[in-house]
Amino acid sequence: MRTIGSEYGATTGRPRRCGWYDAALVKYSRMINGMERVAITKLDVLSSFDEIKVCVGYELNGKSISNFPTDVNKLTRVIPIYESLPGWKKSLSEISNYNNLPAEAKDYLQFIAHQSRFEISMIGVGPKRNQTIEL
Repeated sequence: MRTIGSEYGATTGRPRRCGWYDAALVKYSRMINGMERVAITKLDVLSSFDEIKVCVGYELNGKSISNFPTDVNKLTRVIPIYESLPGWKKSLSEISNYNNLPAEAKDYLQFIAHQSRFEISMIGVGPKRNQTIEL
């Protein structure tokens, strides 16, 4: 994921931390920051995966919790709970209209929007400015 998305610091070249989408974290962030709409960038990076995981909650002390733990002592002990969605295995770089996205990509976007409770306003399907789909 890091290599495909070129997730390295522009100045230092230091590898950035990457991972699956954490819907529980984003839902909490949306709540405390008042976000209603978001831009989903680098959707194209996920095009090579057979399955795509989304963190929908956490396990803490053997029990499932759906809210983001704000206590750092709890946060260091949680285990993410993932739901897997099918990948689309198709390049998105030439797509300029939401309706032309593969069904699996649209399902993924709808899933994360529902889980995180926000509306998606833009989708990045490549690194260039003209590779942005506005909704």
